[in-house]
Amino acid sequence: MVFLLIVIYIAFIGLGVPDSLIGSAWPAIHAEMNIPVEMVSVLTFIISGCTVLSSMFSSGILNKLGTAKVTAFSTAMTAAALFGFSVIPSFWGMIPLAIILGLGAGAIDSGLNNYVALHCKASHMNFLHCFYGVGVSLSPYLMSYALGDVGWRSGYRYAFYVQAAITLLLILSLPMWKKTTSAEQAEEERGVNLTILQMAKTSEIRLVWIIMLATNAIEYACGVWGSTYLVTEKGFETDHGALALTIYYVGMSVGRFVSGLLSDKISTWKRISIGSAILAPAIVIMLLPLPGEASVVGLFLIGLGNGSIYPNMIHLTPHNFGKEVSQSIMGSQIAFAYIGVMLAPPTVSLISSIFGIKVYPVLLAALYLIMVITLKLFVNRLKKQGRYNANI
Repeated sequence: MVFLLIVIYIAFIGLGVPDSLIGSAWPAIHAEMNIPVEMVSVLTFIISGCTVLSSMFSSGILNKLGTAKVTAFSTAMTAAALFGFSVIPSFWGMIPLAIILGLGAGAIDSGLNNYVALHCKASHMNFLHCFYGVGVSLSPYLMSYALGDVGWRSGYRYAFYVQAAITLLLILSLPMWKKTTSAEQAEEERGVNLTILQMAKTSEIRLVWIIMLATNAIEYACGVWGSTYLVTEKGFETDHGALALTIYYVGMSVGRFVSGLLSDKISTWKRISIGSAILAPAIVIMLLPLPGEASVVGLFLIGLGNGSIYPNMIHLTPHNFGKEVSQSIMGSQIAFAYIGVMLAPPTVSLISSIFGIKVYPVLLAALYLIMVITLKLFVNRLKKQGRYNANI
């Protein structure tokens, strides 16, 4: 089981690798292709929309093919898309690649999250998403290196090499899943399929959808627009903006790693509360008219606080709703998380085109308020139904 966990962790590095590339590379891409800066939202919207679709329908696919095969095939899809980005000559050629990238990501996210939530401790869920943070931290670092030397296309090529190696590892590890996963675990993974309409009738599920939407909207508003904000509003060079984005993702990784270390000492709900509390001063720093270096600190703290909320909410899914329906609800939660991913960048783009990029921190503050208010309502709802366990 230990070696399988290592493989799963590495697979989550592969999930993170593509996610931060577009944000760190975009200042150079839109300049080279002579397209409006706002067009990044078209690509992120398509990637996220396809991830939503993949997550929504992942339960049936995962039940039929199994987590291992779906993860390996989906990672191969994302690797192929990254290679395509490195050679594609025009913006419009990026659109079909964005579709492939999004469809691959949704199945990986849903399948591995549910597998770990069912069979592993809370620490493993946080470490899993810490490795996602490794992936999204690695990408802007590679991109910043490429931008300072050979250009953004080489940055995508470097990321492809990483993703191809992870794909090969997943293919080689397929027999290991069969040996490790018992018949009882396989039965647990199959579970009960719920339709989106069935889930929408439950108020607690609707509330958790909003929480997941908001926390991921914050994550991707920073991941996609953080570098552009620093370059446009704070006067950073493009390679320095990409490097600052690495610092943001390092904060996310540190938050998840520390949350995993504390999982045996502090309950999951308490760690969610601590993460929410760290976000408050981070948002204030972003709102104040401080130098660019302070904004980098603010982005780091946003990553640190917000980073632990998503994996801990994911871990609580079987506890909040029951193991038998966890795969369906897991898929829906991840789908709504990616709806947040899908809506945040174009919302920032639209509002910035009207009022300027200076309003970017205000949008982050609004998303934060939505998240903490909904989280409070969700906890109160669970308490009324006797399903809230503060010690989990």
